Amino acid sequence: MRCFAGGSQSWKKVGPGLRGQVGWKRPDVVTTTGWLAPVVWEGTFDRQALWRHYRTQNLTVGLAVFATGRMADLHLEHFLHSANKHFMAGYPVVFYVMVDDWYQLPHLQSVPLHTFRVLTIREDIWWPDFNLLRMKNLGEYILSHIQGEVDFLFSMSVDQVFQGDVGAEILGSAVAQLHAWWYFTDGRNLPYERRPGSAACIPFGEGDFFYDGALVGGTPSHVLNLVEAYLTGMAHDLKRGLNSTYERHLNKYYFLHKPAKLLSPEYSWDAAFPLPRQVQRAKVLQLAKRGR
Repeated sequence: MRCFAGGSQSWKKVGPGLRGQVGWKRPDVVTTTGWLAPVVWEGTFDRQALWRHYRTQNLTVGLAVFATGRMADLHLEHFLHSANKHFMAGYPVVFYVMVDDWYQLPHLQSVPLHTFRVLTIREDIWWPDFNLLRMKNLGEYILSHIQGEVDFLFSMSVDQVFQGDVGAEILGSAVAQLHAWWYFTDGRNLPYERRPGSAACIPFGEGDFFYDGALVGGTPSHVLNLVEAYLTGMAHDLKRGLNSTYERHLNKYYFLHKPAKLLSPEYSWDAAFPLPRQVQRAKVLQLAKRGR
């Protein structure tokens, strides 16, 4: 099990999509998984090489954010301003803003190739659990039109702020975010679901990394498959009186379906913690404490 960074880990294999990785070395962190998926850290890619590779492919990237009630009031405007500045600069981007009521977008700097769409949470699929509601609506919108509009889709939690550019280095068919807290802890104590009756169960002694639910991405079909697996797993558990978390179901999905690319904790760092030496720069900060 490779669950945390160690000085002895120094894989250098070039991962799919990281065209400029040759010669860029990070011997202090894991840069390739056991199934040969790249782990993206600062220093493992060349943004200019990626730009030359992707600019001719006419790609459009979607970024979905879900915000209701107080979370929208506290975080949505900051999220949108920072994402508009730092997310996939220079590429066509559609921002899908999913809200529970009519929402007036704040004044945002005009950025070429950026489009914002406000999507109202469908009243006929209200669910009592926040993550069930978010994922059910995301799945419905992917099916209705998102899948025909973008080549890659990312979904992020609203309680985050971009601190630096996040570009084509994150593109991949199935992209998972490493959990900032659990990445640097003993891999034997990762908080997987262990109850055998749960659809999210990962048996003791098994597992790879612990993934963060604050960001998921890949092709629209991949994100849709993840959504459907989560909803199916939750329905299974609720019928049996179990109540596992969204992140545990997410980790079960990636245990069974290995992600093609992993994002380092730099892409979702908890603002409550100081930066360790391995994190050269926090590109995205989580503002709300999430005790997982």
